[in-house]
Parts: sequence; structure tokens; C-alpha cells
Amino acid sequence: MYAVTKIAGFQYLVKPGEVITVPRVAGEVGSLVRFDDVLFLRTDDEVIIGRPTVANAYVMGKIVEHFRGEKVTVYKFIRRENYRRKRGHRQLLTRLEITEIGYGKNPNSGS
Repeated sequence: MYAVTKIAGFQYLVKPGEVITVPRVAGEVGSLVRFDDVLFLRTDDEVIIGRPTVANAYVMGKIVEHFRGEKVTVYKFIRRENYRRKRGHRQLLTRLEITEIGYGKNPNSGS
């Protein structure tokens, strides 16, 4: 079973047990987070394509760690104008372990 889900504006192909890196997700390390924007779902016996999302589908993930990405240097320069700007940026990231892909009601949420 696998799914395509939207997390923080990006689309990810996820499978249970997989560890992915996404932009910072709110929550404590070790807590579970639920993502309801499932765009595509492949189970053992069927393929479900969302229009735009699959109803009653969800992806559960456990927050493994919060960290900062590699430093990116942005340098702007205009010749003969004495214009130079140097900035650095480090993106805030979260590492998620996908624990469950569900279709139907989630027994943990009570919905």
C-alpha cells in the first residue's frame, strides 16, 4: 500500500515504515500527526484517485526529529554600482516516520 499526500504544500509518495524529510511540522518529537490531504491511494486490491482528495483517507506519521537543513548562500551583485548583498538561509525541517496509511474511519481519532 502506498499513497501520494500533500504535506506543507509539497507532494510526497509515502509507504508505511518509510522515513521522509518535510518542511517543519508543528508538534513535539515522538508525537503522532495526521495528514488528511491524500491525493492518490493504492491498496492491495484497488487504486483510488482523489478529485482533488480521497475522501476518508489519511496518513499518520510520527515525528522523529526537528532539524535545520544545509546552509544556502544567496549573493546579489550588480557590476559598476557598488551593490553587493550576501545572505544565508537554513530551512527548518522535520523528519517523519510514516506509521499508517488508512482508508475509512481512523480508530484513534474517534471520527
